[in-house]
Amino acid sequence: MALTEEQKEIKKEYAKYKRKVTEIAAAIHDIVEETIWTDYGKLAVLSVDVETAMQDVIAFKEKHEFLR
Repeated sequence: MALTEEQKEIKKEYAKYKRKVTEIAAAIHDIVEETIWTDYGKLAVLSVDVETAMQDVIAFKEKHEFLR
C-alpha cells in the first residue's frame, strides 16, 4: 500500500520524535561509558527528558494508526 503525501509528512514528523529519543539515549550512553564520574549529575535530567520524549513518541504513534 502506497502512502499518501499526508502520511509521508506524518512519517517524517514521527521520525523527528524518534530521533529526539535516540539522541537523548545516546547522551545517557556516552555519560555511562565515558564520563560517569564527572557527569553523573546529568543523568537524572536526561532520564526525565527521555521519558518525556518517549511519551511523545507513543502519543504520536497512537494518534496515527498507520504507524502501528
